[in-house]
Amino acid sequence: MGLTTSDKQYIRGLAQRVAEIAADPYYAERREMWYDFNDLNPKRPMVLIFPEGAWSELLPDSTMKLEDPFWRSVEWRLRYTIYRGERLRDDNVIDPEFELSPSRGAAGWGLEIRMKPTTAERGARAYDPVMKTPEDFARMRRPHLVVNHDVNKRNYSQLYDAFGDILHIRWKRSPGINTSFVNFVCYLRGLEQVMVDMVDRPEWLHEVFAFLLENTHVLLDELEASGQLELMDGADYAGSGGTCYTRQLPAKDYTGTARLKDTWGFAESQEYALVSPHMYYEFGIKYQAPLLERFGLNCYGCCESLTDKLDLVIQHIPKLRRISISPWTDVRVAAEKLQDKYVFSWKPNPVCVSNPYDPQAIRASIRKTLEIARGCVVEMILKDTHTCNNVPGRMEEWVRIALEEAERAAG
Repeated sequence: MGLTTSDKQYIRGLAQRVAEIAADPYYAERREMWYDFNDLNPKRPMVLIFPEGAWSELLPDSTMKLEDPFWRSVEWRLRYTIYRGERLRDDNVIDPEFELSPSRGAAGWGLEIRMKPTTAERGARAYDPVMKTPEDFARMRRPHLVVNHDVNKRNYSQLYDAFGDILHIRWKRSPGINTSFVNFVCYLRGLEQVMVDMVDRPEWLHEVFAFLLENTHVLLDELEASGQLELMDGADYAGSGGTCYTRQLPAKDYTGTARLKDTWGFAESQEYALVSPHMYYEFGIKYQAPLLERFGLNCYGCCESLTDKLDLVIQHIPKLRRISISPWTDVRVAAEKLQDKYVFSWKPNPVCVSNPYDPQAIRASIRKTLEIARGCVVEMILKDTHTCNNVPGRMEEWVRIALEEAERAAG
């Protein structure tokens, strides 16, 4: 886990470059824009890009220089930030800091998610359901929060020693507890089987969700009591895209120790894309809403179409601020429902940077959506991009086009 003298010089050089980028007045301006935007007073539509799966083409692992797995991941994260600052230049804010994910999570459910073996490096993954019969549910147990203090202390100490005088080392600001748990049930039981259960054995399925709701409350209680929770009021990732800047958090009675009501919450039910609005509520929102009530502001939705479910989301999700408008949601319906009351978190279809690649079509799509959503609080987020066909410049061009259209829409 140690660094040689030359490795340390190299990693410090990367950290220094991040600090230089973060000092650019460009980011100070965007911080203020995000504060206004998330408080529903936008200066213009905001533009974000998260290449996600396509990072293997933008910044391949084979280009990393360090061999140790821990430091290799640190190197990648620093180079990722530099790539953002030097090439992508969207509205993401780069701060003079390094984010460290704490080693913590829920354990002891009795049934754990299991994957089917695969030799594929990329592509779809298959889950191997372990709740094969309703009787298997009896094997589930009350979980507990696990925090590996030794690992956290060691990782923090190593980073601080390497470049803590250049960048602020901070913990990732995320609860790290699944408050959706629709996906958890589908992984344990199987997606198709869950949809069958909604009709064949709804009472039993309600028991499963009630159990998860009760015990997720317990996990959140343990997280608050542990003092491990961090404020989410900066450039942190919000929901399924967006940033956390807001003047409405932390809560007015905040005294220095973060609570759930000082942070952003998030839930989605994208596995339910094909179920009716009634089922979407009965086996999703109904159990997510009590958890989200504990947070200060909330985001909802991911890749599912919310066209016929927006009324349910708006009616039942408490303290709602950001709603995901996926490529499969009717933007006209969304614009009518959201108006200027919620963040219209629009996700263009990521195939636009794959094939066929047509910059004019990208511009036309963005312009049309911004015209339809005029008067809404719109952010454009290109994500779920699994490939750019090994042409990284497409990502940069998308950002340039989106920013030009955002300025045009602002008048």
